[in-house]
Amino acid sequence: MTSSQTPARRAVHPLDRDGLRDRVNAALTAFMDHQGDVLGDVGEGMVPVTAALRDFMLDGGKRLRPGFCYWGWRGAGGVDEGAAGDAAVRAATSLELLQASALIHDDLMDRSDTRRGKPAVHKRFEGLHAESGWRGSGESFGSAAALLLGDLCLTWSDEMFSGSGVEPAALAAAKPLFDVMRTEVMAGQYLDVLEQAMGGGSVARSRRVIRFKSAKYTIERPLHVGAALAGAGEDLLAAYSAYGLPLGEAFQLRDDVLGVFGDPAETGKPAGDDLREGKRTVLLALAAERCSAAQTRILDELVGDPGLDDAGVKELRAVIEGTGALAEVESMIDTLTGQALAALDAAPVADDARSVLRNLVEAATVRKV
Repeated sequence: MTSSQTPARRAVHPLDRDGLRDRVNAALTAFMDHQGDVLGDVGEGMVPVTAALRDFMLDGGKRLRPGFCYWGWRGAGGVDEGAAGDAAVRAATSLELLQASALIHDDLMDRSDTRRGKPAVHKRFEGLHAESGWRGSGESFGSAAALLLGDLCLTWSDEMFSGSGVEPAALAAAKPLFDVMRTEVMAGQYLDVLEQAMGGGSVARSRRVIRFKSAKYTIERPLHVGAALAGAGEDLLAAYSAYGLPLGEAFQLRDDVLGVFGDPAETGKPAGDDLREGKRTVLLALAAERCSAAQTRILDELVGDPGLDDAGVKELRAVIEGTGALAEVESMIDTLTGQALAALDAAPVADDARSVLRNLVEAATVRKV
């Protein structure tokens, strides 16, 4: 075979460098095996709970938060060798349980029917109620189950982090950052609910929701936790903030665009689901600021309508594009991405981590994983 006939080698995704995603999945599997035994001792009624959580944790998920935590650790001088490396991976993996808690609760609050192309947890248990012919409201049962399963994942995130095997002094240094991350994401979730109840507001308010619901919790704080596990000082934490906050905002802005214009085969959710849920995103805030009277009437009538059909989604997309809101958000993503890359170039991080963190910028904002 000549060189021109040699198949091109596929680039390794940054989250797969050093086998990280496989190691995260293995750590999750081991943890879920242990918790399955614990739940099994409670009684036969826990079988559906164990199955649902295993499916949710192990079937899909990009593993972005463990990835940023791990490479934040490596960038701060963490050495991935032997038991110490495995412990750091387990600590990073605990963030995936926090993510599961947030997603389960978020789907319940938004009344989203699907997650990753499958029934959301509350819908799964609503279906179990119907199939079993149980008494009472299936919807109430599904909601209660999702609330409890989300709480369970939140509890497990702390258990996995604390039991990761990382040296006690390193855990003690990182724990305050781990705790504030969990507080911030819950506060961000409340701000998101508040914005929907208030009918939306300024672009600045929408961006504040992004900062606390997504940017800090997806990128900045995982980097901080990883850095603290490696004994980093305030200078590196500040450098990680300068990189992580704009990248985290760009990540969520991309998610907002996909929530309106994304392909369901890629997003795992029906087209326009964010519009049905009435999510008050930067995209909608910009559109509302620039609308004509006729376009305002369309937004007021259709955004938040749970019965919104494909024709309504197309009508809203036309308004968002016509006002220039989509183009403005794409420009914001580009600007924020540039800020993140410039901050990374100036950050005092190890070279191998710098390379991966640079590649993770594209993974977070193009969203092809």
